[in-house]
Parts: sequence; structure tokens; C-alpha cells
Amino acid sequence: MVSSLDQLKATGTVVVSDSGDFESIAKYKPQDATTNPSLILAAAKKPEYASLIDVAVEYGKAKGGSVDAMAAEALDRLLVEFGKEILKIVPGRVSTEVDARLSFDTAATVEKALKIIGLYKDLGIPSDRILIKIASTYEGILAARILEADYGIHTNLTLLFSFVQAVACAEAKATLISPFVGRILDWYKASTGKTYFGAEDPGVISVKSIFNYYKKFGYKTIVMGASFRNTTEITALAGVDFLTISPNLLEELYNSEAAVPKVLDAEAASALDMEKVSFIDDAAAFRFALNEDQMATEKLSDGIRKFAADANTLLEVLKVKVAA
Repeated sequence: MVSSLDQLKATGTVVVSDSGDFESIAKYKPQDATTNPSLILAAAKKPEYASLIDVAVEYGKAKGGSVDAMAAEALDRLLVEFGKEILKIVPGRVSTEVDARLSFDTAATVEKALKIIGLYKDLGIPSDRILIKIASTYEGILAARILEADYGIHTNLTLLFSFVQAVACAEAKATLISPFVGRILDWYKASTGKTYFGAEDPGVISVKSIFNYYKKFGYKTIVMGASFRNTTEITALAGVDFLTISPNLLEELYNSEAAVPKVLDAEAASALDMEKVSFIDDAAAFRFALNEDQMATEKLSDGIRKFAADANTLLEVLKVKVAA
């Protein structure tokens, strides 16, 4: 029998590992891998990754300056060190995240992205193997448009919870978006007290609507479902462009032989009756539409806070090391 994981891949969905752990990435043979500060923080606590931290700390020290400045340089290098090692395992691309504290600053986001790409280049890694991961705020989406159009740098717009964010990302010609299926489910379960499964899952419904809209109007931006709570959510999206899946859920799919039929289909989506809308050049319309979506507004701000907090925790660890 064929595993559910292999069946999922056979539907045309590209499987991406949502992990900073090299061993798990190698086991499930994903095309790409994606990281964030939370995943890097978790991995960095393991002794087998101490050498990567040492490299980053030495890099920060060599840059000189205050402890804060050296730690900031070390953090950028640490993210790239993890990305470099991941790229030895996956044949495709790795996503490296811009500091979430820059989520409302377009110019600073562009500057940080160019720095990350430069660090990869210094290690002999071309930009076409990197996705710069940016929070899907209005400012972040504008930064993605600049990076894609002016520099040819591929972007992954993350912390995406709403249709309005998805539309603006497609208009910005972002390479990829990461709608957070599980976090959408979390919000609805907490707010309604209901239990949702499969096609009734609000996160699944959200990704389906985005996928259908993109295919209907010919947008090239890749839809990559992310942040899953169970394999039912994953299999309900079989046929979507990409799915980034955590090691524990990859393991479940790997050990299962349950059928995984194709659910989403680009050709079928092209025949749907849908209205085209626009947000990329109207900040007020974007902000109002996002504000009208209570779930998306709350989860976006919560996600930025959490990623920023984990980046700060990493910085504190690095501060101690560069000051030693």
C-alpha cells in the first residue's frame, strides 16, 4: 500500500517541512522547508545545533560594536546558518523570516531582506533558493512587491488569515502565501465552542476560497496551507499548490495508508462565478476590510507578537554568548 503522505504528493500538492530540525526534514523528503523564529528557537536549544550558534556568535563578534549590535548580527547569521544546512537536505527552497518587529515598516523590511539574501550569497547560496518570509501586514505586502519587482527576490507572505490579505499578496506578485489553517480553527473553536472537521473547518474553507480565487483569475502566487492541527485538515486540502507540515503530522501521514483523494482542482476553479476585487493600492480599503474580519485582525496581531517575542528570546541568548 501507498502511504497517505505519498498519496498527498500524488495529488499534485508539494509537501514542505515546517521545521528547523534537520533529521525530521531528511526523513520525509519534502521539496522545500520553512522556518520561523519559534522553530529556530526550539531547534537552537538542542545540543546538536550548538555549532551553528557558535558560528553565528563568532560572526556577530567579528562585526563589533555594542553587545546589542553584535547579537543582532549573530541572529541574522543564525537564521541563515539554519537555512544553509536545510538546503543541503531539500532540493528546493527554504523560507527565512524577516524580524517580526519590522512588520509595519516597509523600508526596514526590504533592507533586512536584502541583508539576508546577501548573507546567503556570501555562503555561495543563490537567491533563487530562498524565500524571504514576511508578515502579511499592508506594509509587509508592499515590501514584498518591491522585493519581487525591483530585486527579483522571492517572498513568502506569512501570518495570513483573510481573503483581503490574500488578494493584496497576489496583486503584489508575491511568490507564495502561507494561510494559517490551524490558527483560524483555534479562533473559531474558542469563539463558538464548536468542533469542526474536514471540509467544515473554517481554516480549510479559507484556503479553498483563496485557492479558487487565484486559479479563477490566473494569479501565479502559490497557495501554501500552513499551521495544521490534525491530518484531517491536510487531507481536506489535497490538490492545493503546497502544504507546509510539522514533523508530527508528517509522521502520521507517513504511517497511514488511508486514502487521500484530490479535493482542490485548478481547472474546476476556473469555471467558478467569482467577482474580482483589488486592495494593493488602497491602504484604507485594505485596512478596513481586514478590520472587519475580527478573527484575522486578532490572529495577525497575536502572531506578530509571538514571533517577535521568540526573536527577542533568541537575541537574549545570543547577547549572553557574544558578551562572554
